[in-house]
Amino acid sequence: MSRQSLSEGLGPRIVIIGTGVGGLSFAIGLKRRFGYDNFTIFEKAEAVGGTWRDNIYPGCSSDIPVQFYSLSTDPNPDWSSTHPFHDEIQAYWEQLSEKHSITPHIVFGRKVVKAVWDPMSYLYHITTEDVASGQQSTTSAEIVISAIGFLEVPRLPDIPGISDFRGTLFHSARWSNTSLDGKRVAVIGNGASATQFLPIISKKPNIQVMQFCRTPNWLFPPIRMYHSRLHKLACRYLPLYMRIIRFLSYSVSDISYFLVFSNSVTRRPMAKFLRSYILKNSPKKYHENLVPNYGKSQLGCKRAIFDSDYLPALHQSNVELNWSKIDSIAEDGIITRQGEHLRFDTIILATGFSADKYPLIIYGKNGQTIQEYFNSQGGPTAYLGTTVPGFPNFYVIGGPNTATGHTSVIFTEEVQVNYIIQLIKPILEGRISSIDVTARATDRYNAKIQARLARSVFMGCTSWYRAEGSGKVTSMFPGASALFWWWLRRPIWEDYDLVGGDGRAIKRSRSMGTLTLGLALAVAILLVV
Repeated sequence: MSRQSLSEGLGPRIVIIGTGVGGLSFAIGLKRRFGYDNFTIFEKAEAVGGTWRDNIYPGCSSDIPVQFYSLSTDPNPDWSSTHPFHDEIQAYWEQLSEKHSITPHIVFGRKVVKAVWDPMSYLYHITTEDVASGQQSTTSAEIVISAIGFLEVPRLPDIPGISDFRGTLFHSARWSNTSLDGKRVAVIGNGASATQFLPIISKKPNIQVMQFCRTPNWLFPPIRMYHSRLHKLACRYLPLYMRIIRFLSYSVSDISYFLVFSNSVTRRPMAKFLRSYILKNSPKKYHENLVPNYGKSQLGCKRAIFDSDYLPALHQSNVELNWSKIDSIAEDGIITRQGEHLRFDTIILATGFSADKYPLIIYGKNGQTIQEYFNSQGGPTAYLGTTVPGFPNFYVIGGPNTATGHTSVIFTEEVQVNYIIQLIKPILEGRISSIDVTARATDRYNAKIQARLARSVFMGCTSWYRAEGSGKVTSMFPGASALFWWWLRRPIWEDYDLVGGDGRAIKRSRSMGTLTLGLALAVAILLVV
């Protein structure tokens, strides 16, 4: 069926959850590919942007080259730097929402709280809630796209007394506009977010900052470069120039995978270089603690951090690192395991996100929820990080084992969007009613993934990449981005149960197409040989 015929009628209804990078990318892909308009996006906030809308802490920026962090279909010639700050990235996604007429499809201020698969009608009954009033309503859709991402729910530390603190306490992903002037500020955590905002808030000498660190991180030298006017002009009037930059960013990202994540030979000299960088740029009193002690061969087992003036900030007299473990939080501050009672006016939690929990209640055909399925598997699990067995017509963008640690989330999510669009096309055409990945295919895929992970650097230390309790690596994809693209370039229909009149025909035609391609390649090889 053609693009025109798909757009002529209403067709099956699609509900997209979230207007972050994944949700907007899918909506844009749906419109560009089919001109399809029968979809609704539920967004609990009042603006698009997802993580770039929510994370407004000082210094928040991308650590991926921005030309590779833009949609491939919508390059932007006007980026101010190679790694811009959150407000510029947020503006980009707002512009795309308007450019592609996505905004009229969005219901702001309404969150999805539950979805239940109806096997008789082949659709989901979806319960939504108005954020302001709490009033609930229901709707239905044949297809549900979960685009909430895996860094959506802030992780709050389990510290006794945290609710007793009488000062100001907030998570970095829910930044408070409360003034820090003249305040004693405690920062709990030393990951990527903390290293970005600490240099900014500590610029004022009347703000005393103490950062509580648990384990050290590998820090890479700064990478941000500001774009000249000539560069912007070249991007605007020489489209191939932007494409070349994007390709180079992609190439560097996959090369970095082999240098840092998959090759112990190159990891060792890299770790030696980073150790020298950290020691050269940090105060001597912190040298013993700042260099990671989980081994040079484990470079990459935790998220690598690019230094954004963090190490220079440690030289300031109003900044202090504290490596003591926190025992509890009192009404007026923090008590350490050593018995120190340290008083603070403000506590900022830079403690990451709950990446191993699915925050929505989605019931599949067996009466099981997504989270219950995850629990049965020892942590988040999906086929190609995109489909979950027992949940027909339900697709996850940014699902389990799709992050790479070295490349752009935009790339992986665009790959997923193209894959999902191929899957749902027969449903949109009315040829079948539902698609459900088999448990056998899911188990086979995840056995392959976990076997690769077992040999990877990601098993080398405790990190947010791993599920709490089981220790299973559920966030990272153990391979280069090119491999992820290769595996998702087209569906293997035999791995799915297709319900509807044309299900067998679709599988047969796809199998014949694969066989024909294989025979053609074999003939070509024989002719060359």
